Amino acid sequence: MTKENLLKALAENGYNVGFGAKKSFASFDIVTKLPSWVSFIILSIGILQLGYPHLATKAISIVLILVSIAIIFLGFYTSSASDFEVAGKHATDCFYKLRNLYYKVQSSTNPIYTNEVAEMNQIMADFSSKTISRQVFLSHWYAHFKFFYEMQIDWIDEQLNFRFFKDKFPNSLKTALSIILIIVLTLLVNEYFRNI
Repeated sequence: MTKENLLKALAENGYNVGFGAKKSFASFDIVTKLPSWVSFIILSIGILQLGYPHLATKAISIVLILVSIAIIFLGFYTSSASDFEVAGKHATDCFYKLRNLYYKVQSSTNPIYTNEVAEMNQIMADFSSKTISRQVFLSHWYAHFKFFYEMQIDWIDEQLNFRFFKDKFPNSLKTALSIILIIVLTLLVNEYFRNI
């Protein structure tokens, strides 16, 4: 394997491992922090509805009930919370090993990289052995933020040249926002023509 190909492979693996770490941490955050914040917000809205009865609409009550049900389903992951944290820490360790190997290869003048390729493969096997594949719903979106805006990824970007809308913005979020935009525009157009 050439030096350039190995650097690119290390960067691609670094992206996969780093994103995997952040996805585990995102799942951990969602399971441990989100329920209490959502419960507080729902309780606050309920208290406001008692004080201001005009706020107590059926639509708001339905949304609050649906959100409460979604939070109950997060409870199924509570027993896995520490597993997400452990997997995230392990993946972060693998990420740093790949980064150190990347810089070692980058500064090397050796024409043969057999040992480095073997080391990279070992790190990836170690990462894969402790990865949790079943993550919490929407952890992917949060992981994008955590990876691209909280993690030091310059060495990966040096090889992969991330672009904002293509790489740093989740495709499923783009799709969801497009659907919401189409629905809102349809409702606005419908309302406009109904009032003519």
